[in-house]
Amino acid sequence: MTDETPVSSPQSGIKLENPGDDPRLVEAGRLLFTQSCEFILGATKDEHIGRYNLPEVAFAGRSNVGKSSLVNALTGRKTLARTSNTPGRTRQLNFFDLGKQLMLVDLPGYGYAQASKSDIAYWTNLTRNYLRGRAELKRILLLIDARHGTKDSDREIMDELDTCAVSYQIVMTKVDKTKASELAAEESKLAKELSKRPAAHPYIVKTSSMKGQGVSELRAILASLVEQGI
Repeated sequence: MTDETPVSSPQSGIKLENPGDDPRLVEAGRLLFTQSCEFILGATKDEHIGRYNLPEVAFAGRSNVGKSSLVNALTGRKTLARTSNTPGRTRQLNFFDLGKQLMLVDLPGYGYAQASKSDIAYWTNLTRNYLRGRAELKRILLLIDARHGTKDSDREIMDELDTCAVSYQIVMTKVDKTKASELAAEESKLAKELSKRPAAHPYIVKTSSMKGQGVSELRAILASLVEQGI
């Protein structure tokens, strides 16, 4: 049990627990991300993916959705995860050890504009093999660009995660680049869709890596997962 303050779902009005409203978890998140964060490996083959006896959180999303930028914003390091304007830059599973407490995993973006079909199939299979039976994987953070909303490729990933019963939570990115009214409408639409998905966490996190919006909240969420252990 925690002393988290419930917040309202924009669609249903149902009260949801949000670690970002718990001062204790906000502070735990801040302290967690003051720890050293080290690149462990970039896995390009199944046999490269090891077991680290740490809870894991994986970042997934379409190419150029801002995964690397969000990882950098969370850790306060500008170049920890490489960023690029070229979709499909992340072509491996990148593992980062955060203070021997949490493993951050940057997954290859899907919708690779500059990749061959064979490469896409290979990376997709690699990612699926990682997700399969990964007990230490606490949650997938599925990033959605607030400017463009949910696409069919995102729904395909949600379908697969629902089928595999892999817990995931939506993180809207680049919210500073969209109007407040449009953001609210997209959040409400997305919340309605998530209410029908069994593996989806109902609370949507809104972030801007450039402005820092939602960063402390997301850190608190990850700190709460660390407390759960593996």
